[in-house]
Parts: sequence; structure tokens; C-alpha cells
Amino acid sequence: MIALEWNQSGADLTLDGTDWLESAVILSLFTDRRALDADPLPGQDGDKRGWWGDSFADAPLGSRLWLLSREKVTAEVALRARDYAAEALAWMVGRGIALRVDVATEWQDDGRLAIATAITQPDGSVTRYQHLWTRHAV
Repeated sequence: MIALEWNQSGADLTLDGTDWLESAVILSLFTDRRALDADPLPGQDGDKRGWWGDSFADAPLGSRLWLLSREKVTAEVALRARDYAAEALAWMVGRGIALRVDVATEWQDDGRLAIATAITQPDGSVTRYQHLWTRHAV
């Protein structure tokens, strides 16, 4: 099985030691979901990003974290990031993969955003992940 494995510089494809749940979290958080019509876009080109297949999906793929790429490091932006991450992972509850998904965000001293997720699975077990998101200029 092929999976994504998170490291300091991003995600790599792996063949061994796969964790399908973490792969789902990485894809959900770190692929660009299409911006909503009301979202202010960070670039000047008007690109809403996203995947064309989302037009036909009941749960769009990815997150809107990319919209924060030019935002300042503030508590308000960390809360928006938390909301975007929770939105990106909500499909897991809708599909019965999780009973609930909890997300917390916190700025690190180096300007990266720590995103902590706790996924409560149907059997009651909780799986936790922590990933760092780096703002990139658009």
C-alpha cells in the first residue's frame, strides 16, 4: 500500500509502515480546497484553486489553509486555521470513519502553525497527529 508520511519539509510517498488515517489527514489538510465566493484571495490573480472534481463531490477535498498564506501571525488567524482544518476533516465524521474530530492550532516561535488533531474512531479509540504548516507566499 502507498501512503503519505509527514516529515519536516512536507509529505513523502512511502510503501512500508503505512498509516492510512494519517495519509487521509495529510491529504485533507495540505491540499488546496477551492475558495468560497466570499473568501478574500491572497493573490492578485483571482485563482480560487481547488480540484475540478469538487464540483461533483458532496465533501470537497482539501483545506482552505492556503488562504492564510499572507496573513499575519495572530491569535485570530490561528483560530481561522483551526476552523479551516476542522472543516477539511469533517468528512471523516460524515463517512463514519470518526465519531468526532478535534483540532487545535498554535503558532510556533519560528512562525509555523502547529495543527494538532484528535480523531475519535467508532470503537472509541483516539488517534492523535501533530503537523506543522508553513505559510508560503502566493
